[in-house]
Amino acid sequence: MRAEIGLIGGSGLYALAGVEEAREIALETPYGSPSDSFVVGELAGRPVAFLSRHGRGHRLLPHEINYRANLWAMKALGVSRILSASAVGSLRETIEPRHVLTPDQFLDRTRGRPATFFGEGIAVHVGFADPVCPDLRARIAEAARACGAVVHGSGTYVCMEGPAFSTRAESHLYRAWGMDVIGMTNLTEAKLAREAEICYATLALVTDFDCWHDEEEDVTVSVILETLQANAHLAAEALRQTVATLPEGRTCACGRALDGAIATDRAMLSAEVQERLAPILARVLA
Repeated sequence: MRAEIGLIGGSGLYALAGVEEAREIALETPYGSPSDSFVVGELAGRPVAFLSRHGRGHRLLPHEINYRANLWAMKALGVSRILSASAVGSLRETIEPRHVLTPDQFLDRTRGRPATFFGEGIAVHVGFADPVCPDLRARIAEAARACGAVVHGSGTYVCMEGPAFSTRAESHLYRAWGMDVIGMTNLTEAKLAREAEICYATLALVTDFDCWHDEEEDVTVSVILETLQANAHLAAEALRQTVATLPEGRTCACGRALDGAIATDRAMLSAEVQERLAPILARVLA
């Protein structure tokens, strides 16, 4: 079964109500197993594939998530756009818990995660100056506002390694750098989505003030989960409304990210490389 739009649920969003004719599909990829089975069906009349980023029951830490398998499988299912939801901490007084931010920039503070499909016989360097699809970001922000959320339409998401939360020194440093929110997952997804020529945008659900705010409780899992439960309906409804308003075609540049990005001579690409990356390279090798 093919899908057009991918939906990735983060902490607190392990399933998505309203998917019609839903069926579960377990996929294997050249990179191993995705986080969970995909739920494929129709949402607002559009073919979608939903994936729980951490697995149902929240079994996977951020650095344990097999991002390459997740994104490869999305591409293999036919997905051309991905909408994600995730929990973040705020680094700004004006971005309060239960607010929403739709980031347009990322800062990478991860360490050694596999974050590319390429290498091992193929050299590719995609442009990543603007890591989020502008059209998709605008639409998910508009949908969240329509659901009653306080939405910050742009900002920078610091992607830290985890699984421990920030030290107070780190939190103050990120604020001094001008960062807006902090999380542990979205940058890696965005990088792989760009390599796969998939549009990507995220709904960052603010759960806490990290640990920089002297007058607020330091971040804990219990605080995060309490806020996420309150935000779960908002996230699901915003995703549904975004799916309902997406046009059939894409006018952004995301779908041509590999144009001019492949350094390796096509004649030197081995059969193994072409097989491993078949869904990713299908357009450029056609």
